[in-house]
Amino acid sequence: MAMNALAATTRNFRQASRILGLDSRIEKSLLIPFREIKVECTIPKDDGSLVSYIGFRVQHDNARGPMKGGIRYHPEVDPDEVNALAQLMTWKTAVADIPYGGAKGGIGCTPKELSTSELERLTRVFTQKIHDLIGVNMDVPAPDMGTNAQTMAWILDEYSKFHGHSLAVVTGKPLDLGGSLGREAATGRGVVFATEALLAEHGKSIKGLTFSIQGFGNVGSWAARLIHERGGKVVAVSDITGAITNPSGIDIPNLVNHKEATGSLKNFDGGDAMDPDEVLVSECDVLIPCALGGVLNRENAGRVRAKFIVEAANHPTDPEADEILSKKGVIVLPDIYANSGGVTVSYFEWVQNIQGFMWEEEKVNRELHRYMTKAFRNIKNMCQTHNCNLRMGAFTLGVNRVARATVLRGWEA
Repeated sequence: MAMNALAATTRNFRQASRILGLDSRIEKSLLIPFREIKVECTIPKDDGSLVSYIGFRVQHDNARGPMKGGIRYHPEVDPDEVNALAQLMTWKTAVADIPYGGAKGGIGCTPKELSTSELERLTRVFTQKIHDLIGVNMDVPAPDMGTNAQTMAWILDEYSKFHGHSLAVVTGKPLDLGGSLGREAATGRGVVFATEALLAEHGKSIKGLTFSIQGFGNVGSWAARLIHERGGKVVAVSDITGAITNPSGIDIPNLVNHKEATGSLKNFDGGDAMDPDEVLVSECDVLIPCALGGVLNRENAGRVRAKFIVEAANHPTDPEADEILSKKGVIVLPDIYANSGGVTVSYFEWVQNIQGFMWEEEKVNRELHRYMTKAFRNIKNMCQTHNCNLRMGAFTLGVNRVARATVLRGWEA
């Protein structure tokens, strides 16, 4: 799966590069990461024994601005996958038209096996090792798998010991420490704005259509809530704990309460249990994968019944599935656009911190809507110019912006 991510991203990049007719030298230069950092993080455990972890950061490109991307704490932190995700962030920020390049990083550890104080020590040691390689105008980390607002607070505090109070060094912070209103729901809200833009293009709206949502974490649950509010019918939902279906529409606020109370989708009385794998191929108008990569593949793509797929997860559709879906006439809204709401509101958080002036939530959501709508129009223009699908429309848009910035800055000198 990990290699798959890098292979798929690189393949999409090369295809976009061919469509744009990029010089082969600049193509090569854009693929190679700007910098890869690998550090040793040794901490005392609560019982006094010493343990070592490897932390790293891949900084892919900074032609358009400081690098931006998540930090994940996960046992299988694979260099190839992190490379792919850093590269993906470069194209994603360019598509969204926010002034960043891409980065990604993490520590190879299992967070649930560490106490809170061990996690804090680990985060602080990691920050000490990379503090001179991140910063407001250099690289701005954010939470990812296994990290959260508290992790960002520790990084902020440790970084500030070296550089003075610097709120804008990380995003996804707690509200009490310069976090932005609307950040929590941002990725899910962005997914819904993206879906609305796509449906409007086909003369449809969310109201009255049916939706299947795979993954009911932060992104999936917010997307479901907002679709439900807009009169869309969510007919199937799954996560690692199980799956629920109700052809007449699941009561999402009830399901959210049930999951918060029990930690699971099981035993929910507002629908029938179903095989979680069937959610991807269930009867619906719009399928929204919000969980892991590679869930749509050559095994199941032929059985997909949705007319539209909105990629809320990173690379949920592998290249073979892409071809099958395209032949079936299924329209796929690509991840580098569909899930860019999170990084867009991270940008708003950074802007607010730099200005020292915070916005109302209503302004955050209004600006997010403006950015998502504008990006969709720009992607459609690329699709028309190059006669390509939405994925290539988004990739050509992103790659072209980064290539132009690189050339303008004088990369040959």
